[in-house]
Amino acid sequence: MAKLQPTPYWDKITLPKFSTMRRSIDVDVVIIGAGLTGITSAVLLKEAGCRVALVERGRVGGIDTGCTTAHLASVVDASLTDLASTLGRDHAQAVWDAGWAAIQQIDELVERFDIECDFTWVPGFLHVAIDADAREFARERQRVRDEATLAHDLEFDASYLDEAPFVRAPAMRVEHQAKFHPRKYLRDLLNHLRGDGCEVFEESNAEVSDGGVTVGSHAIRAPWIVMATHNPLQGHQNLLQASLLQTKLALYTSYAVRARLPGRHDEALFWDTHRPYRYLRIDDVEGETFAIAGGADHKTGQVNDPEKCYGEVESWLKRIAPDAEVTERWSGQVLETADLLPIIGTVAERQFIATGFAGNGMTFGTLSAIMARDVITGRANPWQNLFGVDRSVAGRGPWKYLTENVDYPYYLVRDRFAGASSRPLRTIRRNAGDVVEVDGTVVAAYRNEKGKLVTLSPTCTHLGCRVHWNRTDRTWECPCHGSRFQPTGEVIAGPAERPLQPLDVSRSSKIAQTQA
Repeated sequence: MAKLQPTPYWDKITLPKFSTMRRSIDVDVVIIGAGLTGITSAVLLKEAGCRVALVERGRVGGIDTGCTTAHLASVVDASLTDLASTLGRDHAQAVWDAGWAAIQQIDELVERFDIECDFTWVPGFLHVAIDADAREFARERQRVRDEATLAHDLEFDASYLDEAPFVRAPAMRVEHQAKFHPRKYLRDLLNHLRGDGCEVFEESNAEVSDGGVTVGSHAIRAPWIVMATHNPLQGHQNLLQASLLQTKLALYTSYAVRARLPGRHDEALFWDTHRPYRYLRIDDVEGETFAIAGGADHKTGQVNDPEKCYGEVESWLKRIAPDAEVTERWSGQVLETADLLPIIGTVAERQFIATGFAGNGMTFGTLSAIMARDVITGRANPWQNLFGVDRSVAGRGPWKYLTENVDYPYYLVRDRFAGASSRPLRTIRRNAGDVVEVDGTVVAAYRNEKGKLVTLSPTCTHLGCRVHWNRTDRTWECPCHGSRFQPTGEVIAGPAERPLQPLDVSRSSKIAQTQA
């Protein structure tokens, strides 16, 4: 049988074409690099009222974005327990929250532009490697148990399982991860970019100097530059600054195979505890089940026979699913930093970079677009110091703005994206409350001492954050600006002036009222 040529599965979808740059222009922002990071940045900046030029030296949506396996995950390469140990629990929580924000941003764009890109919310499983020996198995089982405990303590919807589906190994299950078809997604975003002060150029090699950005003999005059080139260009940094940045980055190659699976399996994402870790997604495509498995990472240029790397990934997949039939394979490159967190932010005056995404390119690429829009338009952003080049915020003790007024953007993002408890209404006991999801609607539910259930909107009537239940004081409280409400919704203390609004969940009322 002939060897499969390395061709990403996503390449079957054609992206729109754009002309090369043939004239000088004036814009507010020039974005260099038209992968997911650059394209999403252009969309968000255009919607914020900026004139944008998006410039790509090759074809849009190619190279690194085209070689992804398209996991959309808040779970990052660095373990949550390691992050909590080195950065503190607040920062560890914020790293995962950043992932939630990025996934929700993608979901929001999919809904707003009616994009058909197979976007699906799925669970993710961090599981013990199936080939671990007995000693390693016991150690890694405890590690994923500790991860699940910490994630739950930090208010993420995570739990420990003795055996995860499909891989049949102990795991931490994390809800509300996602996956999509990246080229279908980018195709519609690119079509939305056309016109209204936004220009896209491909086959146009941009160069940055003190005089600005040029493409051949043509100039792009813009006060802001966004470097979205995976490995950032020097730009306006001096040579020493650019060289120091490169010392913080390491380039790795990772391998992926796609295979048809017999039978039906639930869609999900998986990552194991092997070093380097291996990853997997299960897709339902027109009634058939496919797996995309990846791993065998190594520093680029340090392996002479890539066939062995493909073989390693395929062998691992077939240990899990012996009848898997490989249909495609490809490799891609990832940039890692020493702490496995991305570098996102300004590195020179009005020059924004985004790099070091490791195994979370789609998530951190989207987050970078959010952060680029915010810094350019002057909006507050809760992650601008956490992922900055100098990492100066880390190790300075408690993250004070989480309890001050400026934390509003953080909590507004977190509460909208993190999801509600899936516990049934009948489990809410007397004199207790919780924010739960009922038939797709998020509800602030309280049961009084007589057993009567009160269901309210969880949205604070001040500026729209989601309230939390205070178990000690038996009140609803807003984490953004401190508004407090009675269990039945009346205002106790502002700045909110209006009560929480009642919500009718009558379809669940019979079950709800049966709680003794």
